[in-house]
Amino acid sequence: MIRDQFWLTDAQFSKIAPHLPTDTRGKARVDDRRVISGIVQVLKSGGRWVDAPPEYGPKKTLYNRYVRWAAKGVWVDLFHALAQAGGPPTEVLIDSSAVKAHRSASGGKGGRKNQAIGRSRGGRTTKIHALTDAQCRPIAFMLTAGNVADCTAGAELLAHLPPCEVLHGDKGYDSNAIRRRIEDGGALPNIPPKANRKWKNCFSPLLYRNRNAIERMFCRLKDFRRVATRYDRNAVNFLAAVCLAATVSYWL
Repeated sequence: MIRDQFWLTDAQFSKIAPHLPTDTRGKARVDDRRVISGIVQVLKSGGRWVDAPPEYGPKKTLYNRYVRWAAKGVWVDLFHALAQAGGPPTEVLIDSSAVKAHRSASGGKGGRKNQAIGRSRGGRTTKIHALTDAQCRPIAFMLTAGNVADCTAGAELLAHLPPCEVLHGDKGYDSNAIRRRIEDGGALPNIPPKANRKWKNCFSPLLYRNRNAIERMFCRLKDFRRVATRYDRNAVNFLAAVCLAATVSYWL
């Protein structure tokens, strides 16, 4: 294997293997380790599927495996299974990051709204909303169009909030609905109040200093060029890319 190409180690693949589909019919499936390594290589390099190195096998096999397992939710389920194995965190952080949608992401079935692409100041963008622990490790992801407010998406993302003591968020999440949702889950919302709030909620700047962990998580994810720029037409495929990149970066 060439030095610059990604390849799953024995230890990494042993963590993945128990969560892969086993309902194979007919002809035996092509080597999972080789194919998944090739998929990760394409996500990291940002190249076209047709340009994948031949060491990973047929290009069509890589693409078909990625898309079919994305449709079945395999990549998302794999991410959630490994993330939950880390145990409940003490602190959770919430934030979002916008990525530009390439022209090849146009025309996804179901319309632009259904494919989580919208127009914002940066042009056609998608927002990746995330929950992480204090060690930068992602817990949950959600996609919206780039023009969707954080407080709107945050209320939905909090459905995936694990048991914790404190949740940190920036001023974009300072809404009564989100604060109530966090408190109902048994956690303390540590969110700086907006300037126009008449009643200033309890806020700890000392604890808030650790919130940059989620920013560092997004930076590391965007080292995968097919995450930093959205090339996938379907939101399901792009979410699969985000979850697979997070799995390789933090949970293997």
